Amino acid sequence: MNATSVSKLLLVVVTTLFVLFLGCHSKVTYDRKSLLINGQRRILISGSIHYPRSTPEMWEDLIRKAKHGGLDVIDTYVFWDVHEPSPSNYNFEGRYDLVRFIKTVQKAGLYANLRIGPYVCAEWNFGGIPVWLKYVPGISFRTDNGPFKAAMQGFTQKIVQMMKSEKLFQSQGGPIILSQIENEYGPESRATGAAGHAYLNWAANMAVGLGTGVPWVMCKENDAPDPVINSCNGFYCDDFSPNKPYKPSMWTESWSGWFTDFGGPIHQRPVQDLAFAVARFIQKGGSYVNYYMYHGGTNFGRSAGGPFISTSYDYDAPIDEYGLVRHPKYSHLKELHKAIKQCEHALVSSDPTVTPLGTLQQAHVFSAGTTGCAAFLANYHLKSAATVVFNSRHYDLPPWSISILPDCRTSVFNTANVGTQTSVVKMRPVDSRFSWETYDEDLSSLDESSRITAAGLLEHLNVTRDTSDYLWYITSVDISSSESFLRGGHKPNINVQSAGHAVHVFVNGQFLGSAFGTRKQRSCTFNGLVNLHAGANKIALLSVTVGLPNVGRHYETWETGITGPVVLHGLDHGPKDLSHNKWSYQVGLKGEAVNLVSPNGVSDNDWVQDSPATPSRSELKWYKAYFNTPEGNEPLALDLGSMGKGQVWINGQSIGRFWMAYAKGDCNSCNYSGTFRPAKCQLGCGQPTQRWYHVPRSWLKPTKNLIVVFEELGGNPWKISLVKRTVHTAAAR
Repeated sequence: MNATSVSKLLLVVVTTLFVLFLGCHSKVTYDRKSLLINGQRRILISGSIHYPRSTPEMWEDLIRKAKHGGLDVIDTYVFWDVHEPSPSNYNFEGRYDLVRFIKTVQKAGLYANLRIGPYVCAEWNFGGIPVWLKYVPGISFRTDNGPFKAAMQGFTQKIVQMMKSEKLFQSQGGPIILSQIENEYGPESRATGAAGHAYLNWAANMAVGLGTGVPWVMCKENDAPDPVINSCNGFYCDDFSPNKPYKPSMWTESWSGWFTDFGGPIHQRPVQDLAFAVARFIQKGGSYVNYYMYHGGTNFGRSAGGPFISTSYDYDAPIDEYGLVRHPKYSHLKELHKAIKQCEHALVSSDPTVTPLGTLQQAHVFSAGTTGCAAFLANYHLKSAATVVFNSRHYDLPPWSISILPDCRTSVFNTANVGTQTSVVKMRPVDSRFSWETYDEDLSSLDESSRITAAGLLEHLNVTRDTSDYLWYITSVDISSSESFLRGGHKPNINVQSAGHAVHVFVNGQFLGSAFGTRKQRSCTFNGLVNLHAGANKIALLSVTVGLPNVGRHYETWETGITGPVVLHGLDHGPKDLSHNKWSYQVGLKGEAVNLVSPNGVSDNDWVQDSPATPSRSELKWYKAYFNTPEGNEPLALDLGSMGKGQVWINGQSIGRFWMAYAKGDCNSCNYSGTFRPAKCQLGCGQPTQRWYHVPRSWLKPTKNLIVVFEELGGNPWKISLVKRTVHTAAAR
């Protein structure tokens, strides 16, 4: 081989290696038009899938369906509280295996947006911030506070280093093209003033200094300092502009529906409106859209926040809580994404020329010179269709719609014309008769040795540190024999005021009743008649949380539990205020202490066989049964429509909280978020907010699966059934 041939061969080898190097270590930058990946501008469609809200066995299928639906990017928050349950004690196993999730995204050939936060909101318990952080001396959340910043920086560095060590940033050849620091901080920053502004700048500089090689974003933060990109969250973002002319227009949360709270309606967002919102954002120069949520999933365990957020986090998303595609939302959006991609070259190559086509009609035209042209024809009238003339052609535009013309001539998609199939869902009971045994949460056996005692009423979370939803407040009141209990022919009554979220009242072992807050009004008051006797009377109040707050200025300071006063009225000697009594406190339930939920919990001899003929319906009762896994691969759920309120476990894994709280208020209607903007419909009035509870098949064994139910209010377990969720499609009307 001569020298010339060797030189040519070396040139080929070096060139090939350079190309491979670029492919494995591509650069992510941005300009005013879009993100640039390896120097190429991109229109990117993303969807939120939160790894803890599904199981690792579901991830690959969810991501595959997302890709098939036309997505380029999978977006997820990082949940600090589950990864660091106590200081420097980390957990990245099972549903919390973040690296495995990102690698599953990479395997599918998609990009990732890692929204580290580490405050996430997300309707998640305490906004994703660990409860232990509340008790660090001198702490103040999300402001220019040394202890908070130190903890936040430590966790952010931990996550970034973990991703770097696995080479998961795009700069290393991995799938992560974006990261987010903080979350929706704009309102907090404005309210906090100088301290908020200082914290904001610190957070941005800290994140950029970590050297990920990919851009950082801050959503709903108009003051995001360079080089951090500010982005929009909302039902509509067509009015959004980045805070600098050289940053791209990005939409980090396009709300596909809305979450549900116990006692609230089911929210649905028509896909026509969602598609219109996305198309309008793109036609006005947007280049990145993320659906929040694309798959909502399930708030397993005690992860739901709010408070009062339901266990289902379905969100009316294109992929439902169980991992099944939801038509027409999934398929209509897929066609939208296809149409947008056909326009990509023109969209990233030029700014739109806007031409009026009528009073409420416009054309946005993107011209790439001789290499392409794309047009978006919009009709902004909510009720009236319009026929417009564009490029000497007539186009019929339905109300509140946009037609996409990838060649400026042929309409390939209209946001309002849903010609795809519709999902028809059935919840079919399987032959899974449960034979129940019971275990009483006996008030008389409350363990005095495990209690703490204090004068006056203590705040709930300060005592439990969120190790349990439940906290007993116990005191005794002496009634002298000279007092009359039937003054004027009426029994005395007890008034209990709680800062939230629920309270069950017992006097001398007798259940008197309960009081419940709501998401809009966390506090509640119980007022009921009481039987007293001369001598000592035992007052036992079971305070219950239903998830901790996840949003609000300094929500870490908000109170829960029995804040008082606790007063007896109707006695001859006047009201008795028990608030300053000596109170004893017991964290959690007896059933939790003896680990009833585990297959290795208390002996079977401690359980009592129940009977369907005379089912026990008393309050604070545990139930257990065994069942075999149904055949097939359809998703499974528990029908808990016969129960009241409590929690449920399968083979020791927590399905979550259940509550047959019925939807009230303006339920069967559509709301509007603007003059001509339908945002979401509210359904389910008079029905439980949530009746079915997802049971992941990966949590089951072929036979003898243990189900344990804790019931607070006295439901009927004999009507519980296991159901299969099946979906078939019907032609759209």
